[in-house]
Amino acid sequence: MRDLFKTVLLIKKTNLFHGIVTEDLQVVAGEFVVEEFFAGDTIFSRGDRGDKMYIIESGQVGVSLQSRGATGDYVAVLGAGECFGEMGMLDGKPRSATACVLQPARIYSLEKGRFQGLIINYPELALGIMRSLSERLRSLNDKFALQ
Repeated sequence: MRDLFKTVLLIKKTNLFHGIVTEDLQVVAGEFVVEEFFAGDTIFSRGDRGDKMYIIESGQVGVSLQSRGATGDYVAVLGAGECFGEMGMLDGKPRSATACVLQPARIYSLEKGRFQGLIINYPELALGIMRSLSERLRSLNDKFALQ
């Protein structure tokens, strides 16, 4: 059995869940499943169904806009405490990118059905997630405004 406290601390660090109160994160943490990946593994490919989101505990993941992974042409390189794959959980569209493991990784995943159940039972999670996504959008707007 994994350490619930450690999981709460990990998900609290992410942009997606950082605004959510710790009591609610305890419930959320119990829904995540730990997965292990080797360097070179593809977690998902562009066009796949978006049925899980991920939070990296350790290791490194490259995000590519190519449909096949391991190209080295990454638009983002993610590490511990970062999340990815959440867009498909929210909009129901296919994956917009490919996620490849660059360094052996221990990753927490959350299935779409469990995520939706959490949102239904804990509406404050939805508000926290909307705040986090709004912050990310503002950050991107600011980035492009400076160019």
